[in-house]
Amino acid sequence: PEESGSPWRTNQLYMGHLALSDIQEDRFYHAERFQRSALGLAGVDAQPLRIWLDDWEIKGVSKDPMKWQLFAKTEEFGINLEVTPIKPLVLQGNQGLSQKGKEPGNASYYYSFTRMIASGEVITPDGIFDVTGSSWLDREWSTSVLESNQVGWDWFALQLNDGTDLMYYQLRDKAGKPDEQSSGKLVNPNGESRNLNFEEVALKVVEFWKSPNSGASYPAGWILKLASENLDLEISPRMSDQELQTTVSYWEGSVRVQGTQNGQPIQGVGYVEMTGYDQFMTSVDES
Repeated sequence: PEESGSPWRTNQLYMGHLALSDIQEDRFYHAERFQRSALGLAGVDAQPLRIWLDDWEIKGVSKDPMKWQLFAKTEEFGINLEVTPIKPLVLQGNQGLSQKGKEPGNASYYYSFTRMIASGEVITPDGIFDVTGSSWLDREWSTSVLESNQVGWDWFALQLNDGTDLMYYQLRDKAGKPDEQSSGKLVNPNGESRNLNFEEVALKVVEFWKSPNSGASYPAGWILKLASENLDLEISPRMSDQELQTTVSYWEGSVRVQGTQNGQPIQGVGYVEMTGYDQFMTSVDES
């Protein structure tokens, strides 16, 4: 509406993505929603915590600031989970400022809870299932992230069975080469953490998968080496097709991890997000 007093007018637009990988049935579900903040259709309340988009919701549980309820459902699938951190908050980058480029503005504020207990229900066309497991929360925001020569990123969130967590993002340039601003974090079982720089992490793609939907070719297998920790990992998708065909197509899904540390076997689970393979990601100023 053009009337300045219309209750529908707003300068805030919310977007939500929801995805579920059914490994046993080899089925991937995903959904996208947009909503304006006007008329209470979407929004954020800090105290008590509540983030919502229509009936999708993240909210604080009772008076515990470190416990959240997640609810999101479509006609086909959904989740109803309670999550609680079991490790301290991790500030990524330099005390929470994560540099993505050489220019001062190409950065984000970024923190993580790398290991959380999750319990509740998962909904699929086959029914409602009680679940328990481990989860990971990332929170990142910025006005501009990528430089003009950067086209996307490969982001890894790995939980190893010795209690160690590893986050690493590899930025890519237009030639497909890794950018020196790529970075990460290693979180020990006791919650202590340290930064990982570009020179410290060796990441090699060993396999590709071509999407039958977008036609994009994504990496589908990696070898990650962290010499300083004598850590050698093989990472592979638990399902090939975990591509979200949304406003921007990207791949984000569950992976398995196996390898060695100090010569001893180690295993794990994780999540990988890959952008810029179907179409280049751009900075806010360029979009």
